[in-house]
Amino acid sequence: MTIEEKLQHFYDVSVEEASGSASQALEEHKKHLAKMFSDHKQTRQQDAQAQIKAETENAKREVNKALSAQQLTLKRNLTARENELKDELFVEVKERLTQFMSTTEYEDYLVRKIKEAVDFAKDDELFIFLSPEDEGLKHTMMARTGFPVQISKEPFIGGIRATIPSKNILIDNSFMESLHTLRKEFSFDGGPKA
Repeated sequence: MTIEEKLQHFYDVSVEEASGSASQALEEHKKHLAKMFSDHKQTRQQDAQAQIKAETENAKREVNKALSAQQLTLKRNLTARENELKDELFVEVKERLTQFMSTTEYEDYLVRKIKEAVDFAKDDELFIFLSPEDEGLKHTMMARTGFPVQISKEPFIGGIRATIPSKNILIDNSFMESLHTLRKEFSFDGGPKA
């Protein structure tokens, strides 16, 4: 083989070897770039998902905060309205009690309550009081029950109060106490609590 042929062969082999090395280096570089791109893409997706999750949680907190504030406002408004309605209701109840107090049924009610107090006291000393509003019924009640009745110094709308001093007992069948108890126990979920 001549020198030129040897040189050509050397050149061809060198070019082929260099070309193979360059191709291999290029492939490795491409793989490295693809891996870097894949890692970068995955990192960016994880960052985006973390940011979306954080923003979603923040939005949920804000919505819950606004919802809680709105619920509190609604509850206050509802309570205020319930109190207004309760006031109106008990004004009407008091008016009806006043109307009832001018009937003969009211007199029968007082007689019944006085007799119940007398039966309860048995032989113990008993004092029965009518409200000052019922002063006009004092003699009627004494005539119908045969028991002495006094007029209280403190008004209690209607009904009776009785005391048994020896046992330190107060029997309070006053309308004022009944109204107070009903008002305290009244709720708008069906009436008084049982």
